[in-house]
Amino acid sequence: MERSREEIPRFAEGGKGLTIGQVARAAGVGVETVRFYERKGLIEQPEKPMFGRRTYPPETVARIRFIRRAKELGFTLKEIAELLELRMDPGKSCAEVRDRALAKMADIDRKIEALGRMRRALAGLASACRGRGPTTDCPILEAMEEGEHDP
Repeated sequence: MERSREEIPRFAEGGKGLTIGQVARAAGVGVETVRFYERKGLIEQPEKPMFGRRTYPPETVARIRFIRRAKELGFTLKEIAELLELRMDPGKSCAEVRDRALAKMADIDRKIEALGRMRRALAGLASACRGRGPTTDCPILEAMEEGEHDP
């Protein structure tokens, strides 16, 4: 369930920011995902106070939602880091972001073509198999051993 910006909690108890659990819930991810993004440098890990626990600014939720959506669109974490840098640099233009989106589309098209070749190769192998007999005589396994029907 996607939460709107209005549903992002503003502050935890005492106005000190959001706990990691609050951030995770509001962003629609698990706590371990928040920690993973910290380790990857996609979000900042707040300083730990001498007493108590780390708290995050509300903007962390929007950043995690951005990361999640970019992942859904096929961007790698490295590419997402680059997009986040572009987002924060007022000297960059939308053309740079558009170029990255077009490059990602071309990459997806190449993957679709490769998947089509794999599917056709598997269809040929499956049609060559009667589905009877021992696996030692299986034409699919034999073709894989011999490297036939390469996608």
